Amino acid sequence: MEHYIGLDWAQRNMAIARLTGQSEKEVIDIPSDIDDLKLYLKSLKGFKSLTFEESSPAQWLYTELREFVDRIIVCDPYRNYLLKEGAKTDKTDALKLARLLKAGMVKPVFHGSEEHIELRKLVSGYEDLIQSGVRLKNQQKALYLAKGDGELTSEAEFFVNDGLNARIEHYELEKGLYKQEFSRLRKQYKPIKNLESIPGIGLIGAVTIFSTVVDPFRFPDAKTYVSYCGLIKHETMSGGRSYGYRTPRHSRRLKYIYKVAAIASVNASDKNSMKQYYNDLLKVRKYPEHQARHNVARRIATLTYGVLKTGKPYKINIK
Repeated sequence: MEHYIGLDWAQRNMAIARLTGQSEKEVIDIPSDIDDLKLYLKSLKGFKSLTFEESSPAQWLYTELREFVDRIIVCDPYRNYLLKEGAKTDKTDALKLARLLKAGMVKPVFHGSEEHIELRKLVSGYEDLIQSGVRLKNQQKALYLAKGDGELTSEAEFFVNDGLNARIEHYELEKGLYKQEFSRLRKQYKPIKNLESIPGIGLIGAVTIFSTVVDPFRFPDAKTYVSYCGLIKHETMSGGRSYGYRTPRHSRRLKYIYKVAAIASVNASDKNSMKQYYNDLLKVRKYPEHQARHNVARRIATLTYGVLKTGKPYKINIK
């Protein structure tokens, strides 16, 4: 017997809906307890498929429950338009998830091991730190710009500036600690070191790419990966008529990394393959600068995919 189980998890209660191949239906709503949920799943005999939506506790649920089912899918809530129709209750949502799962209509969100999740937490923490640091420096700059001559005079201005200096100093210290941790990770994970061999990809970018991608084999080919990075637009057609191109839903984090890598590689003082490729696009193919940089970003993303799949660093001889 096959069981299709939809789970709507909340802090106080959990709704569980179960469908079978024989159209048997069961929907329950009980207080949230991970142990009770494990016992329920364990009591079911047959092939068990479980789905729940991507959310803050999704990785924890994935880690806790994957041993108790045969298949587990963390689904993309953006794709679940059916959940927006009709009544909105936990039991209704769980049942709709179970029906989508049985129909094969859920869009999975990749979840890896706890080890890689820890890497993602580090990268996320670093990004938050950088944003706060930029905000502090902008506040300090605005404080000086508010004075026509750029000179602070009042006690209030000096007080605010001293506070900003203290926080900026702490920011720079914490930023250095993150870089030390990333340097340690480079020694621990060979893919990070391999990624640094690609022009434009530094230590921070390498750690970010590795922690985000985790398993390159989840992408069937390089084109799919580049699309996931938001560097390819898809044409919208209906009735034989084109309605333009649109950028698919993608990883904004990876798109930013590759855009920055493209700028860094083409502006580098040393000669590298990406700079050579960029100059060829400008001089031979007559591409405008923005389009040439975009093509460089796509080339770097493609190389990244190859480096991660082969497990070898990027090497090329520049003449």
